[in-house]
Amino acid sequence: MIETSRLWLRDWREADVEPYIRHTNTPAVMRWLGGVMTDEEARQAVAERIMRWQRERGFTFWLVERKRDRELLGFCGLKLADGGEECAFIGEYEIGWRLREDAWGQGYAKEAAAATLDYAFDRLGAERVFAVTFGANAPSWGLMKRLGMRRRADLDHHDPRFGEHNPTIVYEIERSAWRQ
Repeated sequence: MIETSRLWLRDWREADVEPYIRHTNTPAVMRWLGGVMTDEEARQAVAERIMRWQRERGFTFWLVERKRDRELLGFCGLKLADGGEECAFIGEYEIGWRLREDAWGQGYAKEAAAATLDYAFDRLGAERVFAVTFGANAPSWGLMKRLGMRRRADLDHHDPRFGEHNPTIVYEIERSAWRQ
Protein backbone atom coordinates (compact mmCIF):
# COMPACT_ATOMS: atom_id res chain seq x y z
CA MET A 1 0.00 0.00 0.00
CA ILE A 2 2.64 2.57 1.03
CA GLU A 3 6.29 2.16 0.09
CA THR A 4 9.33 3.95 1.49
CA SER A 5 12.98 3.36 0.77
CA ARG A 6 13.23 0.58 3.37
CA LEU A 7 9.65 -0.31 4.29
CA TRP A 8 6.24 -1.38 3.14
CA LEU A 9 3.22 -0.24 5.12
CA ARG A 10 0.54 -2.65 4.03
CA ASP A 11 -2.80 -4.15 4.87
CA TRP A 12 -2.91 -6.95 7.40
CA ARG A 13 -3.29 -10.62 6.60
CA GLU A 14 -4.39 -13.27 9.06
CA ALA A 15 -0.88 -14.80 8.94
CA ASP A 16 0.55 -11.54 10.34
CA VAL A 17 -1.24 -11.72 13.68
CA GLU A 18 0.88 -14.39 15.42
CA PRO A 19 4.30 -12.89 14.58
CA TYR A 20 3.02 -9.40 15.38
CA ILE A 21 1.92 -10.52 18.86
CA ARG A 22 5.17 -12.42 19.43
CA HIS A 23 7.32 -9.42 18.53
CA THR A 24 5.32 -6.54 20.03
CA ASN A 25 3.37 -7.88 23.00
CA THR A 26 6.42 -7.60 25.25
CA PRO A 27 7.01 -5.67 28.48
CA ALA A 28 9.30 -3.12 26.77
CA VAL A 29 7.00 -2.45 23.81
CA MET A 30 3.80 -2.43 25.86
CA ARG A 31 5.18 -0.33 28.73
CA TRP A 32 3.18 2.78 27.75
CA LEU A 33 0.24 0.93 26.20
CA GLY A 34 -1.43 -0.69 29.18
CA GLY A 35 1.01 -3.58 29.65
CA VAL A 36 1.37 -7.01 28.10
CA MET A 37 -1.93 -8.56 27.03
CA THR A 38 -2.91 -12.19 26.94
CA ASP A 39 -2.59 -13.68 23.46
CA GLU A 40 -6.38 -13.70 23.21
CA GLU A 41 -6.64 -10.01 24.16
CA ALA A 42 -3.94 -9.14 21.62
CA ARG A 43 -5.66 -11.15 18.87
CA GLN A 44 -8.95 -9.50 19.72
CA ALA A 45 -7.39 -6.01 19.56
CA VAL A 46 -5.97 -6.72 16.11
CA ALA A 47 -9.21 -8.25 14.80
CA GLU A 48 -11.72 -5.88 16.39
CA ARG A 49 -9.81 -2.67 15.88
CA ILE A 50 -6.96 -2.73 13.40
CA MET A 51 -8.37 -5.18 10.84
CA ARG A 52 -11.90 -3.77 11.21
CA TRP A 53 -10.64 -0.22 10.52
CA GLN A 54 -8.85 -1.58 7.46
CA ARG A 55 -12.13 -3.02 6.12
CA GLU A 56 -14.44 -0.20 7.13
CA ARG A 57 -12.30 2.92 6.65
CA GLY A 58 -9.63 1.95 4.16
CA PHE A 59 -6.90 3.05 6.56
CA THR A 60 -5.61 1.62 9.79
CA PHE A 61 -2.44 1.07 11.78
CA TRP A 62 -0.83 -0.67 8.80
CA LEU A 63 1.60 -3.50 9.21
CA VAL A 64 5.21 -2.30 8.81
CA GLU A 65 7.36 -4.76 6.89
CA ARG A 66 11.08 -4.31 6.23
CA LYS A 67 11.85 -4.75 2.52
CA ARG A 68 15.29 -6.32 2.72
CA ASP A 69 14.20 -9.41 4.67
CA ARG A 70 10.37 -9.17 4.76
CA GLU A 71 10.48 -8.99 8.56
CA LEU A 72 7.40 -7.68 10.34
CA LEU A 73 8.51 -4.71 12.46
CA GLY A 74 5.19 -3.62 13.94
CA PHE A 75 2.61 -1.09 12.85
CA CYS A 76 2.24 2.55 11.90
CA GLY A 77 -0.78 4.34 10.56
CA LEU A 78 -3.93 6.27 11.28
CA LYS A 79 -7.10 5.93 13.25
CA LEU A 80 -9.92 8.25 14.22
CA ALA A 81 -9.18 9.59 17.69
CA ASP A 82 -11.18 7.93 20.45
CA GLY A 83 -9.34 9.05 23.59
CA GLY A 84 -12.15 9.11 26.13
CA GLU A 85 -14.75 11.73 26.96
CA GLU A 86 -12.15 14.38 27.89
CA CYS A 87 -10.50 14.18 24.45
CA ALA A 88 -11.27 17.38 22.49
CA PHE A 89 -10.39 15.93 19.07
CA ILE A 90 -12.46 12.73 18.93
CA GLY A 91 -13.05 11.74 15.32
CA GLU A 92 -9.98 13.59 14.01
CA TYR A 93 -7.07 11.74 12.41
CA GLU A 94 -4.57 10.36 14.90
CA ILE A 95 -1.23 8.83 13.95
CA GLY A 96 0.22 5.95 15.94
CA TRP A 97 3.10 3.49 15.78
CA ARG A 98 4.32 0.43 17.63
CA LEU A 99 7.56 -1.25 16.61
CA ARG A 100 9.28 -4.27 18.04
CA GLU A 101 12.18 -3.52 20.35
CA ASP A 102 14.98 -4.70 18.03
CA ALA A 103 13.76 -2.16 15.43
CA TRP A 104 14.08 0.83 17.76
CA GLY A 105 16.69 3.50 17.10
CA GLN A 106 17.11 2.77 13.39
CA GLY A 107 14.84 5.44 11.94
CA TYR A 108 12.09 3.02 10.94
CA ALA A 109 9.42 4.73 13.05
CA LYS A 110 10.19 8.14 11.58
CA GLU A 111 10.25 6.76 8.04
CA ALA A 112 6.91 4.99 8.50
CA ALA A 113 5.34 7.97 10.29
CA ALA A 114 6.44 10.42 7.59
CA ALA A 115 4.89 8.17 4.91
CA THR A 116 1.72 7.97 7.02
CA LEU A 117 1.52 11.76 7.29
CA ASP A 118 1.96 12.04 3.52
CA TYR A 119 -0.96 9.63 3.14
CA ALA A 120 -3.12 11.56 5.61
CA PHE A 121 -2.59 14.89 3.88
CA ASP A 122 -2.36 13.77 0.24
CA ARG A 123 -4.84 10.89 0.06
CA LEU A 124 -7.28 11.59 2.88
CA GLY A 125 -7.23 15.38 2.65
CA ALA A 126 -6.60 15.80 6.37
CA GLU A 127 -6.22 19.37 7.59
CA ARG A 128 -4.39 18.23 10.74
CA VAL A 129 -3.20 15.04 12.41
CA PHE A 130 -2.89 14.48 16.14
CA ALA A 131 -0.64 12.17 18.16
CA VAL A 132 -0.83 11.22 21.82
CA THR A 133 1.59 9.87 24.38
CA PHE A 134 2.64 10.45 27.98
CA GLY A 135 5.14 12.89 29.42
CA ALA A 136 7.48 10.15 30.60
CA ASN A 137 7.54 8.50 27.16
CA ALA A 138 10.32 10.68 25.75
CA PRO A 139 11.07 8.47 22.71
CA SER A 140 7.48 8.85 21.53
CA TRP A 141 7.14 12.62 21.93
CA GLY A 142 10.70 13.01 20.66
CA LEU A 143 9.63 11.43 17.38
CA MET A 144 6.58 13.67 17.28
CA LYS A 145 8.88 16.69 17.55
CA ARG A 146 11.27 15.33 14.87
CA LEU A 147 8.25 14.99 12.57
CA GLY A 148 7.54 18.69 13.06
CA MET A 149 4.54 18.18 15.31
CA ARG A 150 3.90 20.85 17.93
CA ARG A 151 2.87 20.33 21.51
CA ARG A 152 -0.76 21.12 22.29
CA ALA A 153 -0.83 21.27 26.10
CA ASP A 154 -4.29 22.84 25.88
CA LEU A 155 -5.56 19.46 24.60
CA ASP A 156 -3.94 17.24 27.24
CA HIS A 157 -6.51 15.03 28.91
CA HIS A 158 -7.11 12.04 31.13
CA ASP A 159 -7.67 8.78 29.25
CA PRO A 160 -9.05 6.18 31.67
CA ARG A 161 -7.48 3.36 29.65
CA PHE A 162 -4.00 4.38 30.78
CA GLY A 163 -4.40 5.02 34.52
CA GLU A 164 -1.10 5.99 36.15
CA HIS A 165 0.48 7.22 32.91
CA ASN A 166 -1.96 10.12 32.62
CA PRO A 167 -2.26 12.81 31.65
CA THR A 168 -2.25 11.99 27.97
CA ILE A 169 -0.22 14.65 26.20
CA VAL A 170 -1.06 15.80 22.70
CA TYR A 171 0.90 16.85 19.63
CA GLU A 172 -0.50 18.13 16.34
CA ILE A 173 0.68 18.91 12.86
CA GLU A 174 -1.29 20.89 10.31
CA ARG A 175 -1.15 20.33 6.58
CA SER A 176 0.60 23.67 6.00
CA ALA A 177 3.33 22.85 8.53
CA TRP A 178 3.93 19.41 6.99
CA ARG A 179 4.46 20.96 3.57
CA GLN A 180 7.16 23.38 4.79
